[in-house]
Amino acid sequence: MAVFSVEQLQAVQFFSALTTDDCEQLLDRHLESIHGAEQVFVMEQDWGESVFLLCSGMAKVRSYTADGDEVVMSVLGEGDLFGEMAALDAAPRSADVVALTPVKLLKMRASPFVALLRKEVGFAIALAQLEASRLRDLNQRFAIQTSDATTRLLNALAYLARKSSSADDPKAAIPPLAQRELGLMAGLSRETASRTLSKLRSRGTLEEVEGCLRLVDLQPLVKRGLLPLGS
Repeated sequence: MAVFSVEQLQAVQFFSALTTDDCEQLLDRHLESIHGAEQVFVMEQDWGESVFLLCSGMAKVRSYTADGDEVVMSVLGEGDLFGEMAALDAAPRSADVVALTPVKLLKMRASPFVALLRKEVGFAIALAQLEASRLRDLNQRFAIQTSDATTRLLNALAYLARKSSSADDPKAAIPPLAQRELGLMAGLSRETASRTLSKLRSRGTLEEVEGCLRLVDLQPLVKRGLLPLGS
């Protein structure tokens, strides 16, 4: 079995400024695994002795309300780090992580990761920037939770597209996902998500090719304040 290399880790933007020695410490006794779509590979309330890197594929971070309703907190794409919160505060995991597509995963020990954060200011700032970006995405989803179905679904589609693209491109192709998953991302029922998807296709805003969805026209998102002017 191939071993994840220092060069592969440095090719990931989050780890790109680290030295070879730093990367070797992070990769000490690392593990790699492959998971199929819908497989849960991190469980809420597990103890956090590892941090993870999503090497390929897409996954969702989810929890449940007291009434048993699923809530999607965020989506992870290739190159995304996760599991760092439990590593930092030594508390149980706050959510499940579930594969949306087949994924490849790198599991690293938490102790070298935390030690490196204490030693390297630049690395700690990179983590703070990552958390700020995630909070910004979550804030936008919260801000539009009472908006119309089209606005919420457009925001979810752009978010999924960005997570599908190494270039953070809202026009990138979105891998085939069940309409239920699209509805969960947007806070809509499957039926409402289906109707809204059909409306966006008929308007020429959205296209479907070989099961993948792609936003063709970003102006409806710009008009709703979901993307900046000039997008």
